[in-house]
Amino acid sequence: YTSGPEWLAREILHGRHVIAVAGTHGKTTTTSLVAWILEHAGLAPGFLVGGAPANFDVSARFGNEGAPFVVEADEYDTAFFDKRAKFVHYRPRTAILNNLEHDHADIYPDVASIQKQFHLLLRTVPGNGRLLVNADEPHLDEVLRLGCWTPVERFTSGNTAGCEWRIAAAGGDSSFASFDLWRGERCLGRVDWDMLGRHNAANAIAAVAAACHAGVGEDAALEALRRFGGVKRRLEVRGIVRDIVVYDDFAHHPTAIATTLDGVRRRAGQGRVIAVLEPRSNTMKLGTHKTALATSLARAD
Repeated sequence: YTSGPEWLAREILHGRHVIAVAGTHGKTTTTSLVAWILEHAGLAPGFLVGGAPANFDVSARFGNEGAPFVVEADEYDTAFFDKRAKFVHYRPRTAILNNLEHDHADIYPDVASIQKQFHLLLRTVPGNGRLLVNADEPHLDEVLRLGCWTPVERFTSGNTAGCEWRIAAAGGDSSFASFDLWRGERCLGRVDWDMLGRHNAANAIAAVAAACHAGVGEDAALEALRRFGGVKRRLEVRGIVRDIVVYDDFAHHPTAIATTLDGVRRRAGQGRVIAVLEPRSNTMKLGTHKTALATSLARAD
């Protein structure tokens, strides 16, 4: 047998600058962001996205042969005959580690078992590569302490000290529809875009950092963010009727649900927010997150 990830690595990714986006949340949006930044910079990248990015009319393409390839790096198992995480096949030169929480309870019994897979991913990134790590995630720090042989740049959407990349809400906009992006002590500029929520702004930092490692200029990366159209079913506006805005979102983990609703609440202010949740993932149906569901919906009326 040959699995899809193994075939992809052998036939498509070999010899290319692979940018892998890993994490419990935000993989699809961040992968779409990186691909769009590279596209906007004229690099014509290849990409494989687990969703429908609005800036492209496809979810996957080969791209220019010498261009980077951006891949959504899932920790779910590869196949029935290969129980390793999909992302161990990809051998990225640039790897984004967005976050790490317990998910896929049908595969992983606890956080430690997922951390082991993330550590295997780290061991595939070369010494001349780059790890871009969310400094606000303690479970990722624990993975790095298991062993790391690649230069690390950290990013934060909060106040974590010592990070190469960070953001700050602009003009008191707590919905992060407008934010300033900093690299070290330099403010690279302000981004006004159509996305909502601190979590999406964090995805943007990671995407800019990855694109810069692949050779994109900072100004070009920020301009691409301003033109990012989002991803289908990621806080997608389905319609507005009598000033009622209807969003569709794929969030299926308590943390993702809470951060998504936080972004909506900050945009709505004192307006009424009605949330309808379908607990449909394998992990949800197993009841793994049942004690956290009520809290995750607390920002809704």
